[in-house]
Amino acid sequence: MIRPERLCKGDTIGVIAPASSASLEMVYKAVPFFEKMGLRVELGKHIDCGYGYLGGTDKERLDDFHQMIVNPWIKAIFFARGGYGTGRIVEQVDYDLIKDNPKIIWGYSDITYLHTAIQKKTDLVTFHGPMLASDIAKNGFDKFSACMFSQLFEPTKLQYPNAIGKLQTIVAGEASGKLTGGNLTLLVSTLGTPYEIDTESKLLILEDINEEPYRVDAMLNQLKLAGKLDEAAGILIGDFAKAEPKQEPSLSLKQVFQDYLGNLPCPVVNGFKIGHCFPHFSVPLGADATIQTASKSLCIRAGVK
Repeated sequence: MIRPERLCKGDTIGVIAPASSASLEMVYKAVPFFEKMGLRVELGKHIDCGYGYLGGTDKERLDDFHQMIVNPWIKAIFFARGGYGTGRIVEQVDYDLIKDNPKIIWGYSDITYLHTAIQKKTDLVTFHGPMLASDIAKNGFDKFSACMFSQLFEPTKLQYPNAIGKLQTIVAGEASGKLTGGNLTLLVSTLGTPYEIDTESKLLILEDINEEPYRVDAMLNQLKLAGKLDEAAGILIGDFAKAEPKQEPSLSLKQVFQDYLGNLPCPVVNGFKIGHCFPHFSVPLGADATIQTASKSLCIRAGVK
């Protein structure tokens, strides 16, 4: 895997909205967070554009991404929010540009599609973490989530702190592999495309929001039938926010996870604070990691160099 260069104080970062449109007010509200870290912030040319439920036309959003990639003064790219739309532009992304200009790329949720495509086409480590308008600008954004950005300034081995959330073992064991995954809905939407999620011998992260148990059931079934669960070296279940069933009777999420993951020949652990939640444990996708259920530990190699 290719690790991007670390950030230094005085560097400039770029902010774009490659999925849904973002509130410019919320984006500006989040800018001081980066300025306090000694960074300069440059907004994408089309960040305040809109095209229906998208943050601008496909061309506008793609142009902003490419401009941030080729600009030598931009040392990292952060996304304003997720929503929907990155899957529409991955076919037009110039992956050679990314290979020639590897830099920090940070976001989650709908950005999962972009992470998956970049990982498959370039082997660049990218980062699954909070975004400006949807997370950093909100009152609930906490100190732990903020501290996770420090991994961008110094190569740091991450150790998951059990104090932020109790982990539950579904399948015991130990496994090592590169981290991959993210939002379950987006991962399923890559199946059958040139950007299909590759889980072979990898530690697969799964998280989502606003998906009832029957929907999670259907998506896990699709991953199972595609062979993606059996191929994984281990599975890390992140936060599934607002997943309560709206109709009864219903299986619980715990039952759904047990049905699909309980008999896998690899360690499976539930309860990671990864996803649409605070605190938010930010991780470098593509980095080497080891999960041990006996000690309930997750250790991740540094994402930057």
